[in-house]
Amino acid sequence: QVQLVESGGGLVQAGGSLRLSCAASGRTFSSSAMGWFRQAPGKEREFVAVISWNGGSTLYADSVKGRFTISRDTAKNTVYLQMNSLKPEDTAVYYCAAARGAWSDSDSSKYTYWGQGTQVTVSS
Repeated sequence: QVQLVESGGGLVQAGGSLRLSCAASGRTFSSSAMGWFRQAPGKEREFVAVISWNGGSTLYADSVKGRFTISRDTAKNTVYLQMNSLKPEDTAVYYCAAARGAWSDSDSSKYTYWGQGTQVTVSS
């Protein structure tokens, strides 16, 4: 069992930055890939980024590549999403998720555990 709690969301102006955190509890965190997804009002949940169990591999959605950085601190059982150069279209509820295996991809069905989400609002 893994429990995930996101934090760090808020209101920021376009061009600004935020860092989201996802604190995980449970023994499987250190062996699981961790992902970030987001859902804007009226839209489906979409993939943002994923990091492998050891932090050695990452994958990003094209829409955030070069602006967002995913990282993890196994000692702290925490995964981060550094978001720079934010745009109004980045406004959404951001969710972290734990995958079944050591690596994963953009397919949300491959993620077993989900956090409750944190709101990010980017004003123009």
